[in-house]
Amino acid sequence: MVALGEVVGTARAAILLICPPGEGFPAATSADPTRSLGLRFHTLHAGYDMLSLRDRLWYRRLTRVTEAVLDLQDELDKHRRAVDTEYFDLSIREIVRMVESNEIIVAPAYQRQFQWKPNVQSALIESLLLGLPVPAIFVATNRDGTWDVVDGLQRIATIMRFHGIDVPSSPQLQFSNDILRLSELGQLTGFNDLTLEDLPMPIRLMFGKRYIRVQVLSDKSDADVRFELFRRLNAGAVALTAQEIRACVFNGPFNLMLEDLAEQDEFQSLLKLKPQNQHDATSAELVLKFFAYFDRMEEFDGKVTKFLNSYMKTRANHTDLTAERELFLRSVRFLREVVGTGPFKRERVSTTPLNQLEAVLIGIAKVYSSGATPVRPASGWENDKVLVDASTKGTNSRSMLTKRVGRARDLFSGE
Repeated sequence: MVALGEVVGTARAAILLICPPGEGFPAATSADPTRSLGLRFHTLHAGYDMLSLRDRLWYRRLTRVTEAVLDLQDELDKHRRAVDTEYFDLSIREIVRMVESNEIIVAPAYQRQFQWKPNVQSALIESLLLGLPVPAIFVATNRDGTWDVVDGLQRIATIMRFHGIDVPSSPQLQFSNDILRLSELGQLTGFNDLTLEDLPMPIRLMFGKRYIRVQVLSDKSDADVRFELFRRLNAGAVALTAQEIRACVFNGPFNLMLEDLAEQDEFQSLLKLKPQNQHDATSAELVLKFFAYFDRMEEFDGKVTKFLNSYMKTRANHTDLTAERELFLRSVRFLREVVGTGPFKRERVSTTPLNQLEAVLIGIAKVYSSGATPVRPASGWENDKVLVDASTKGTNSRSMLTKRVGRARDLFSGE
């Protein structure tokens, strides 16, 4: 039996929040301190059988509160253990060196985010020259020891531009011919229209020794934590999409295959995306959904982001991908022949209906995987009522996903 004193000690604060003194709980006295919790038992370790009916009710209530408190603490401890971070104060000179040598990596998805205007870039350089604090840069450690930038692209790109140094493998961050010339400075007005090379050597050396804090999420951290960190820190005007974050967090052979398949001409020719989705990895997410739903449709619970994260996490380092790649390409080629010219669309829509497209590709793939050969459906199949309804109503449910994939499979099986 758990001693009542242990329960009292653990849940004292919690139970007082529910019933403070004056509401059925007499205030504590020096003669009987246990009365502050309203438990009128003979000693602190009195057994449950010795309590009155009223005190048994309070004891049970106290126990429930205690369990709730401990459950919350366990949940917090579990998630805190999943996070492993440390920080470094690095000089600007060291940050530039690490970017040049690909020790600090700016993922391709981030490059479209560099949008600071020259006056804002100049203000950052002015702050660094004056020794003013600037926000920390957040990075995530990869297994090979390199760092992926999570938050801090604007600061890193501005520093690289001020140095006139290209960011490796980053076509949109080439600064050797686009060096930052300071402008609209608020305090160091004499520095306006100057580049780093124009500054006297002592000032250049001092600038290179300025420090910026770098907060590092280690590779020991849970991948789900890494995804959440990317999502929370990239919620600005040009926020990353879930798939762009996945490409950073779960980078590996599987992701490389997704990106390659997404860029295949035949697949791209089937797509007519909204302008905002043409450069945000929407096509790569479609490829991911093809494999995730094809493999684990029965596990889908309606939470798309969580489901895709889990699937990509388990597949990240898979290398035996030849058969899957060919299945996707065969399905795309067959649909390309059926659709003819132009993107895949149905009546009364101006862009490709993505839910319907993914279901059709999976349905064709299921025909192939059964050992059969898909057939060309009757004219007007893309407007099939069952297929369209399952692709437009309550789409993020297992029943509707199963229904539209099943209908697509039937259409391409000649049923």
